[in-house]
Amino acid sequence: MRIPLSWLREYTQLPAEARAEDLMADLVRVGLEEEDVHRPGDEISGPIVVGEVLEKHPEPQSNGKTINWCQVRVVPEGQAQTLTHEGISPDGVQGVVCGAHNFEVGDKVVVTLPGAVLPGDFQISARKTYGHVSAGMIASVKELGIGEDHDGILVLSTLGLDPEVGADALELLGLHDEAAEINVTPDRGYAFSIRGVAREYSHATGTPFTDPADAVAAPESGNPGQEVILDDAAPVYGVPGCSRFVARTVTDVDVTAPTPPWMAARLRLAGMRPISLPVDISNYVMWELGQPLHFYDADSLQGPIQVRRASAGERLTTLDEKDRELNTEDLVIADDRGAIGLAGVMGGAATEVSATTSTILIESAHFDAVSIGRTRRRHRLPSEASKRNERGVDPAMTAVAAQRAVDLLVTLAGATDTGALTVTGEIPAPSPIALSAEHPQRITGVEYQREQIIETLRAIGAEVVDGGQTLTVTPPTWRPDLRTPEDLIEEIARLVGYDAIGSRLPVAPAGRGLTPAQQRRRQVLSGMAAAGYTETLSYPFLSQEANELFGRAEGAAEPLPTVRLANPIAAQHPTLRTTLLPGLLDTLRRNVSRGFHDLAVFEAGLVFHPGQIHGSASIPALGRYPGDEVIAELTAGIPDQPWRIAAAVAGDEPAAELGDAGRRRDWADAIDAARSVAELLGLQLEITQGRHQAFHPGRTAQLHIGQTQVGWAGEIHPKVVEQWDLPARTAVMELELSALLDAAAGQVTAEPISTFPPTTQDVSLILDAGIPAAEVQSTLAEGAGELLEHIELFDVYDGAGIDVGKKSLAYALRFRAADRTLTAEEASAARGDAVELVVSRHGAVQR
Repeated sequence: MRIPLSWLREYTQLPAEARAEDLMADLVRVGLEEEDVHRPGDEISGPIVVGEVLEKHPEPQSNGKTINWCQVRVVPEGQAQTLTHEGISPDGVQGVVCGAHNFEVGDKVVVTLPGAVLPGDFQISARKTYGHVSAGMIASVKELGIGEDHDGILVLSTLGLDPEVGADALELLGLHDEAAEINVTPDRGYAFSIRGVAREYSHATGTPFTDPADAVAAPESGNPGQEVILDDAAPVYGVPGCSRFVARTVTDVDVTAPTPPWMAARLRLAGMRPISLPVDISNYVMWELGQPLHFYDADSLQGPIQVRRASAGERLTTLDEKDRELNTEDLVIADDRGAIGLAGVMGGAATEVSATTSTILIESAHFDAVSIGRTRRRHRLPSEASKRNERGVDPAMTAVAAQRAVDLLVTLAGATDTGALTVTGEIPAPSPIALSAEHPQRITGVEYQREQIIETLRAIGAEVVDGGQTLTVTPPTWRPDLRTPEDLIEEIARLVGYDAIGSRLPVAPAGRGLTPAQQRRRQVLSGMAAAGYTETLSYPFLSQEANELFGRAEGAAEPLPTVRLANPIAAQHPTLRTTLLPGLLDTLRRNVSRGFHDLAVFEAGLVFHPGQIHGSASIPALGRYPGDEVIAELTAGIPDQPWRIAAAVAGDEPAAELGDAGRRRDWADAIDAARSVAELLGLQLEITQGRHQAFHPGRTAQLHIGQTQVGWAGEIHPKVVEQWDLPARTAVMELELSALLDAAAGQVTAEPISTFPPTTQDVSLILDAGIPAAEVQSTLAEGAGELLEHIELFDVYDGAGIDVGKKSLAYALRFRAADRTLTAEEASAARGDAVELVVSRHGAVQR
């Protein structure tokens, strides 16, 4: 909501020197958040004055264009020019070249003199063009930043103005004004108006408030007007769609009359584009009083106005020229031909006020906020009217706003007030609220005095009857959000000041911290980050196909059980994830598309496995404990949510030294990441060859802890890489982190570290290509015995020199004794035992 300061000053005592920042600082104290400051004058400066065209000489040019060489007076006749900037004529008559043709000699226009700066940092100076020295420019509304029309210059008489030559054009057009933009919470719809904000400023500063509604003399009766029928006998949302409808009629309207500059300037500063005088008056009254209005071409109406729900299959072309199919829950304004408007949201094109309109019917109505809000969302049709109607409008403003519009049409458009008045329905009466005088202190901890409570509630417009222990409070009509004692207490706390409420932070109990499982989980995450992986987060919503591809075992006949959402945020993602890999791969693909080709990312999060019970039959009521049985039912319907951790790599790993080429990442990096997670928890993974429909057939590993499979690692299948637009040889791993945490739940005993030096020896073996390297590694470790401290595969080769169907595996073996320094003979003997066992068990040949 933008608040032009000049407008607000009409109803409050905002100091003349106050800026938009000062206003926002005051409004923050009563809960209206500051958003932005709007100052049109910040982009425009210098001598910009009213000028009178003295001469206009058309001059055709060789390029086919005709320009006008003009002489323009910019100071009153008989007065000397006081401006001395280079290019400004001392006699007050400027020679200006102008390409527009919509003005004549004698017209008064806006002249930007040398030294002026227009929006976009467009600096005006005297320059030679088309054979003349043009000392300034005759400006259009677009060049001044107050409109979009660039086809012609701004002729001030079209605005109904006849200012003095030399007058400040910026002051004349309201460009010295400024606006404060505030954020209004949805429950405070009354603040979507100058009236509401002025009242809040009065609360914040204690200054007097002048209600603009008091200056409007709305008649209680009049001549019979347009017939209006409220036909909502069976309300859809529990209350009638329209509780009050006021209609006024004016004739002899000059719809071509210009919008006065002061009104246009305020509307522009408020963020609304001036369109035509009737539209601008409607918007002006809405901004001022908060009551949306709608103007009809009265001659286009057929029969009485009806406020009803739409019929099945009924259609309406709205003012935005879109043909809409209406829903039977939509509240519409209709006449004998059918719907002519979406009530409280947008009018219809058939009854729009046009250039030929002379009689206008003014609609000022109070609609049900829920009905308007749902219609607006259903048709995706936001408007300033619906913004206010769906947040709650003061029903007492209907007649006042209609009269205000009538007054402006009479004054500015030469209209005649026919006195015709139709009032249908009643003003909804607010329900009284019983408030204990001690209740505010119990809620806030602040000792409010009884008189202070009563005075504060009356300041917001409420009627308060002091009944002793209990106060009976009737909220004002403009505060439909006040329904409970707690709402009133919030108002008391807000207006007295939130700073009066003491702050006291709870003290955490001593001796508590992270649980062992939380500590181990954080240890894993920190370890992955330290290893060079970047942690990412993804949404838990997937397509069923993605869940099936990555979450189901290869060859499984039954569909993968998933948790399906009743209201998915996207139709293509209707299920909760059973695996982290699709989201992680989406992240990897998105980063690759943005130029990051060498990636190592990981994610830890929950996955969702449905149980036998899905959800609960009903949702228990709020405000009371539902009971153990209901809690048990709700708990039983919650899906199992174990933790998983996944990693993905692509591209090259960082070079070890400057100038070295980075190694291409592959399946081994994915397996190494899985091993790292297990080692951080003090566990040892067993790795075997596996098959999975999402993984490369020959580069897939099953990961086990004992006899339990805990995950997969390897390269993504080439077809999946192509379908998902992933880098070639993208490798991933995924582990059941909850299962690993359970396996590591026992006390871990650290073995003593030997102080004696290690001895390292390598072994290279040739064996059948089908024998898994992990199986060979396990055999080597078994044969080497207790002196073996560590074994690592560092090379796999199947090129020249190796027979077809064979491969070469090279391992590094590190030996160390706890009580002595090993001799070379002891290490060699242990190595020999290891090789001997591999030869006998796997038929290996040592290279």
